[in-house]
Amino acid sequence: MKISVIFTDDDSMSLQNCTLNESYHSGYGALQESKHVFIKNGLDNFITNKEINILEFGFGTGLNTLLALEFAEENKIKIQYTTIEKYPVDLKYIERLNYDELVPEVGNKFIDLHKSDWEKDIKISEYFTLKKIENDFLDTKFQKDINLVFYDAFSPDTQPELWTKDLFLKIYNCMSSNSILTTYSSKGIVKQALRDAGFLVKRLEGPIGKHHILNAIKTENQ
Repeated sequence: MKISVIFTDDDSMSLQNCTLNESYHSGYGALQESKHVFIKNGLDNFITNKEINILEFGFGTGLNTLLALEFAEENKIKIQYTTIEKYPVDLKYIERLNYDELVPEVGNKFIDLHKSDWEKDIKISEYFTLKKIENDFLDTKFQKDINLVFYDAFSPDTQPELWTKDLFLKIYNCMSSNSILTTYSSKGIVKQALRDAGFLVKRLEGPIGKHHILNAIKTENQ
């Protein structure tokens, strides 16, 4: 994968996958997008939980992971965070990103997230345990009792095989009652695939530069 480092409109940096011609975040702002999609419309729904199990599809730059770590520390909620990535980004690109400055409360742990061992539970802090899995989404066996899914794969236009009913059904079957999958994509084919997998799909206001995002909910009665 050919990678380049880019600035986005909120002064947070991101990466451009030149092979796929797609960036890891919105050009309108990497930080504001991740906070809106995965924290405001994801983790904030579980603010009263004592423990949260998160499954992320696409470790990428590690920004979502860093923000989840910040959430865990600020709210003193224990998070077990499992993230799947088929193509880990070379550390030479990660070290150029400015997330340590933009998330100062936990930014000193940003590089630690990337240097931590793969395939092991790594205790990053009292409240945050990280497990990174280097594998294809389609070949990974997911753990059970997931409360929250961060679905941050490359877009359906670029990787349509990652936005299908079959994959969403596999995820659905590993989620607990009243759990949520949150994603930046609100394309019609994504909404339909999620509904076909059994989710209750809600279209929500998007971050700057995007009209809508999606929450897909596995309700208590499902």
